[in-house]
Amino acid sequence: MDEKKDQNVQEQSAPPKVRKIHTTLDDLPAGDTAFATKAVDTKAPLPEGVASGALYNDVVRIAWPAFVELMLMQLTSMADLMMVGRLGPWAITAVGLTTQPKFLLSTAFIALNVGTMAMVGRYRGANQQEKAKSVLRQAFMLNGVLGLFFAIIGVLFSRQLVTFMGAQEEHVLVAGTQYLQIQMVGMFTVSLTTSITNSLRGSGDSKTAMFYNTTANVVNVCFNYLLIYGKFGFPRMEVAGASLATVIGQATAMCIAIWAVRRKSQYVRLEFPKGSFLRFDKGIITNIAKIGVPSMAEQVAMRVGVIIFSKTIASLGTVAYATHQVCMNIQALTFMNGQAFATSATSLVAQSLGKGRPDMALHYSRRTQRIGMATSIVIAVFVFFCNKFVLGLYTDDATIIATGASLLQMIAFIQPFQASQFILAGALRGAGDTRYTAMVTMLTVMLVRPGLALLLIHAFHLDLHGAWYALVADQILRAMLIVFRYRTGKWTTSFKHAPAKE
Repeated sequence: MDEKKDQNVQEQSAPPKVRKIHTTLDDLPAGDTAFATKAVDTKAPLPEGVASGALYNDVVRIAWPAFVELMLMQLTSMADLMMVGRLGPWAITAVGLTTQPKFLLSTAFIALNVGTMAMVGRYRGANQQEKAKSVLRQAFMLNGVLGLFFAIIGVLFSRQLVTFMGAQEEHVLVAGTQYLQIQMVGMFTVSLTTSITNSLRGSGDSKTAMFYNTTANVVNVCFNYLLIYGKFGFPRMEVAGASLATVIGQATAMCIAIWAVRRKSQYVRLEFPKGSFLRFDKGIITNIAKIGVPSMAEQVAMRVGVIIFSKTIASLGTVAYATHQVCMNIQALTFMNGQAFATSATSLVAQSLGKGRPDMALHYSRRTQRIGMATSIVIAVFVFFCNKFVLGLYTDDATIIATGASLLQMIAFIQPFQASQFILAGALRGAGDTRYTAMVTMLTVMLVRPGLALLLIHAFHLDLHGAWYALVADQILRAMLIVFRYRTGKWTTSFKHAPAKE
């Protein structure tokens, strides 16, 4: 009887089993964690006993939940625009004019979480769980502060931002302002969820984020139906209803995400030891910033470039901008392939370097690119041949469908370039090589795309097609520059993290 009681006591006091995503890398011996100063040999063979298929399995195991999650998120965004589109082209334009200001204001915490993901991945590779948890705690607090600050700024200046983006009609301006103000209220919840999502992905756990973001998408679509059109006794809020539905979904995701990382079985847990709340660790914040600040500069450059690009298109009129917005929404769906496999590349490269195995970082990133490229070809074929069908889901406006069909053919053409630059840039970020990607973005998105668009629209009178020729040139040039950097192998020595405080 006493033996049974002792056994029960031992079981109750035993530490909880930690859920850890196992990879081939875990079975290999650690290398030199001090990192060589010389770039890895890009022709290095696979380590003895490691099968190429096992690495592909690791890549897909991380990528598929991220792909499903991102795809469903973008499908929800498409559903938003489709439902709003039934109100008329003015409603599509009102929503579209808010996109870039919203992204610009959220740039800081989104970009800094690139550093969070890389740091958690490094510590996961080095098997230092406490340090990984410290990174999550610091990122969570930092994101909360930044999210609250930018939410207040966004609410106060929403009308000015929509006006700046080129709203030409009063009802478009009013609807856009209402949409953006509601979105800004939800920025605080998004900032907290983003820190958790990137920490989980850095540790290789993309399934948890898939679960709570998928739940949020379902909530979003349901409230879209209720609030846009005023169904089942809910008020008819039209464009504002679509925005409120999104915020309700985001709040749902935040609640589930916090619950998930508070569980004791989670490898990267959110814990606040006594006296640690809002106490920032200079060492960890500095390491996050080393990677995140160049990414923030990259994102700011991208948003500035896209804003100039969007304003140029807005000057062509409401129908032209509505056409552009629909096609950009569809292109964003094709991003999901590259972004999902970029998640694998970032996580596995960071873990490999954390374990002192730059050779594995190279092998993982190569295989990630191959799968992503193959998937991009399938996407290209679908977009090329089904363009009018997809456009018809958004609107029945003949002008938008006719013009948009040719723009979607351009999207099909750039798919391999787009996937390649997303995935290999993800590998560079996992290695901490964010300065180079920032410079590439500044050159292509902030200078080449808007500059060429202005030239082709105003000097050559190519209208909306001219703007999209500029977009194609931007994607091709960006892919070429990212591939060039990757092939040098220098990215494997670009970042060394300092020890975090326990």
